Amino acid sequence: MSLPRRSEPAANRSLEDRLAEVEARQAIAELTGRYNFCVDGRDLEGAAALFAEGAAFGSRDGAMRAVGRDAIVRQFKDRFAKMGASNHVAHDHVVWFDGATVARGRLSVHAEVWRNERAMVSAMTYEDRYEKIAGLWYFAERLLSFFYYLPVDEYAVALGRLDRNRALGVPMLADYPERLPTYVEYRPIKPLA
Repeated sequence: MSLPRRSEPAANRSLEDRLAEVEARQAIAELTGRYNFCVDGRDLEGAAALFAEGAAFGSRDGAMRAVGRDAIVRQFKDRFAKMGASNHVAHDHVVWFDGATVARGRLSVHAEVWRNERAMVSAMTYEDRYEKIAGLWYFAERLLSFFYYLPVDEYAVALGRLDRNRALGVPMLADYPERLPTYVEYRPIKPLA
C-alpha cells in the first residue's frame, strides 16, 4: 500500500469538515491503541469488538489469515497459545480518507514478546482499512508485515540479513523494506549468504 500524496490544504476546506476529520483521526488512533492494549492484555472480547463483522486480518507472510470476527478471535486464540507476555508500542500512524465513513492507514509498531520460550523483539507495519459504522470506527482489514521478528540474542547479527522473520522458528524473508520498488531502486536485493 503506497501512501497517497498529502491532502489539499486546510484553508480550502470548511472548519466543519476539518473538525470532522480531526475527530475521525482521533477515533481511529484510539482504535489502534485499544487494539494494542487488548492484545497485550489477552482481552479477546475487547479485541473482537474492534473489528467489523466481516473484517479480514492476516499477515503478508501468509502465516495468518482470517475473515470474519469469529475467525479473527480463533486466530488470536491460536496465537496466544504460542505466546507469553507481550508489549506492543505504536509509533507513526498515517491515515487518509476515501470518504466520510471509509479510511485507510499505515501504522508502525514495535513489540517485545515471549514466544517459543524465548525473548523476542519485532518491528512491524499494519496496513489498515477502517469503516465507520453507526458512528463508530472499526477495522475492516488489517494486514501485518514484518521488518523483523527476532530472538533478542540474534538481533545484532540478524538485522543485517534478509531472513529476519524468525517468528515461526524458521528463518523467513522479511516483508519489507527490501521488496519495496522504491527501496530496490536504490539498493538492489543481494542473495542470502
